Amino acid sequence: MAEGIEHGVFRRNNTLPPANNGVMSLFSLIGKTAIISGAGGGIGLAAARAFAEAGANVAIWYNRNSEAIEKAATIERLYNVKCRAYKVDVTSHEEVDAAVDKVIGEFNGRLDIFVANSGTSWGDEAFIDADIGRYHNLMKINTDGVVYCARAAGRHFRRQKLQGTTSDGAKLTNFTSGSFIATASMSGHIVNIPRRQAAYNASKAHVIQLCKCKSLAIEWLGFARVNSVSPGFVKRLLFVNTGLSGAVAEETMNSIKDKIPMGRFAETVEMQGIYLYLASDASSYATGADFIVDGGYTAP
Repeated sequence: MAEGIEHGVFRRNNTLPPANNGVMSLFSLIGKTAIISGAGGGIGLAAARAFAEAGANVAIWYNRNSEAIEKAATIERLYNVKCRAYKVDVTSHEEVDAAVDKVIGEFNGRLDIFVANSGTSWGDEAFIDADIGRYHNLMKINTDGVVYCARAAGRHFRRQKLQGTTSDGAKLTNFTSGSFIATASMSGHIVNIPRRQAAYNASKAHVIQLCKCKSLAIEWLGFARVNSVSPGFVKRLLFVNTGLSGAVAEETMNSIKDKIPMGRFAETVEMQGIYLYLASDASSYATGADFIVDGGYTAP
């Protein structure tokens, strides 16, 4: 049974509101620890910078992009917080568990925020013509990776709430609940005509359902909030050599741009606000929700 349910009824006051010290104070992450997977570049790195600017100590996880080490050092220097980069394969639950424990041990024994941002795309290839191995590899990253991160983070959120201590037994201050944020996609809601990416869309729909109100958000009542973000097309991920967008013809990309009401692709900086909102007390009453940030693509 979910933590906040008794005899089929939700317990009263499963959560408490934050102190009313002004709206800007709600966005402060001072003294908190955040882990972000897939943060070597793109949206994950943008979120890391936002969290650090708000005062959080941030652990950046990467898999292949070793430039994350230098980027973490730059963030640490710019914002005077602790920021470290860790090489982690999110498709291994043993590696995820070990990495979460290591980060918490090195970051004041606490975990406040986890952003499951690791992901890969499909490109533009009909599912029935693709090697089935491509499907399995995509699902390992986009779905299993999120599940493994959620499982590891949730255990620490629950322990911290129940015991009120850090991992080394010290009293835990300034912790009311954890925040788990998964990067989904608007593609979990719609079909991206004319791209052929059925497998990718299915993987992101899985992430949305995992984090929406029928799933983890209810199971974790009382010790963590769970939400997802569904970005639209982000310029850096499409045109910088990150390997995320796969092989997509320029003609296809122009066709996609014509379908965006705002008439352009997003910049990664435009994703920072929603991640900071969900990581902070500003979203203390938001759980089980998916936040679409797509320039209006899914609106018509």
